[in-house]
Amino acid sequence: MLWSTRIVGQGFTRAFGQNLRRIIAKGTGNRFSAFASGAFVTALLQSSTATTLLTVTFAKKNIIALGAAIAVVIGADVSTTLVAQVVSLDISWVSPLLLIIGIVIYLTNERKGLRRHVGRIFIGLGLMLLSLALIREASAPLKHSDLLPLILEPLSADPLFAILVAAMLTLIIHSSLASVLLFSSLAAGGLIHLPLGVLLVLGANLGGALIALSTTFKDGAKAHQITLANLVMRFTIIIATLLAFPHIISYMQTLPFDTARLIIHAHTAFNVVLAIVFLPLITPMAGLFDRLLQDDPTKFDKNAPLFLERHALQTPPLALAGAARETLRIAELVEEMLQKTIKAFETDDKDLIEDIRESDNQIDQLYDAIKLYMTRLSQESLDMKEADRYIQILTFSTNLEHIGDIIDKSLMDLAEKKRRRQEAFSKQGFEEIKSFHERVVKNMHLAQALFMSGDQSIAEQLVEEKTSIRRAADDTSLQHFKRLQEGLSESLATSSLHLDIIRDYRRINSYITRVAYATLRPEEKNAEKLDILQ
Repeated sequence: MLWSTRIVGQGFTRAFGQNLRRIIAKGTGNRFSAFASGAFVTALLQSSTATTLLTVTFAKKNIIALGAAIAVVIGADVSTTLVAQVVSLDISWVSPLLLIIGIVIYLTNERKGLRRHVGRIFIGLGLMLLSLALIREASAPLKHSDLLPLILEPLSADPLFAILVAAMLTLIIHSSLASVLLFSSLAAGGLIHLPLGVLLVLGANLGGALIALSTTFKDGAKAHQITLANLVMRFTIIIATLLAFPHIISYMQTLPFDTARLIIHAHTAFNVVLAIVFLPLITPMAGLFDRLLQDDPTKFDKNAPLFLERHALQTPPLALAGAARETLRIAELVEEMLQKTIKAFETDDKDLIEDIRESDNQIDQLYDAIKLYMTRLSQESLDMKEADRYIQILTFSTNLEHIGDIIDKSLMDLAEKKRRRQEAFSKQGFEEIKSFHERVVKNMHLAQALFMSGDQSIAEQLVEEKTSIRRAADDTSLQHFKRLQEGLSESLATSSLHLDIIRDYRRINSYITRVAYATLRPEEKNAEKLDILQ
């Protein structure tokens, strides 16, 4: 059941993840539309936690307001109960049909991402219905067990303990929906009576809030505002339910449903009441949590990645887009370093040299974060287009890191040597270096544009520039040798320095232009790359 719940959510996320995120982002004009968007997305993902994590991502980027984010979470909570209502119906006879349809779609669309993920959805739904039937069947003999009453008696005797156990179980299995379906199935087998079932439902709802809170623990104040508000709302309804518990149980026992169905209804009622109570109070709640929880601006880490969202790893297009943005951030840092190198040679500024070296440390940390992120992403199945982008991002980020190392460990060593020896370039020689440097910077701009657009004409232009740069390097070397023959004192003093700088700029340009070959590479290798990644 746990695996099938994950497969369904994963299938919808992989197939329609971008559209689902768009629904949340655009459906938050007011509390009611936000509530509806959260309910709709959760009905597909089968996980209020997944919807909460998407909402947290948007809140961190200030795409949606805190009040709207809380409304989305409330809608998600209600929606999971409706999913439980449908799935818990005795329709296990549909399971073989769903499995057959899913397997056929999955196996006949090996290279087609969207259809393959739709197949996953059918397989997951089939397994979910099958698992519920198996649980009911397997638990039936336990009704005659002598040991089971001894295990359940402490839970029945201590409501708080029962709630805590259910909350911890939900936190461990990471799904409040799965917990409630499990409790309902056990009740259908006669193992759980109604009062204990309701207590376990309260615990499952508390555990659902704890899942979101623990998952976003390191995501900062914006995330905590949402997840703590969710926890406070659920805790409040739990307290109110316990205060009126005898009356609630007495009323429920008069209803014409079996215990299993009453447990599902209790789950629905809990979250519907939560919505009725707290939807009107969203504005003051948002104001309260906004005042209580604020990020400390002094704790901002410039070396920390900004776009590598771990919640997006199950949606490769989104994860790849984030990795590409983080790679562009590295590209901007590398370009800034590259721009400063010419000034370092011109001014012999020691502080500037150290500043450039420090930038390389930042680049190294961001590159390590991208590598780790991409390693986690590669564990998910990628289609051919995604696999190609995966290779492009890793290749470009690796080349950028190499450029940073060249600037730090070679060019800045040369700048430091020039500063210590107090040497000066000839006017003509330094103009040649500046001109060469400007061409490399221009190619850096082209490489970034190509990385984002994949434009074939830009790729061809970069490849041509590589040949042109090689000729320019040869020309400037010849000019330098002519000045040496003429006995120009500045050229004699900085001969080795001049040639080494041109050499390093040429090496940098070589790394820059490698991004072009990813665009010009023959398409027939895509299938091979995909097999390697999978």
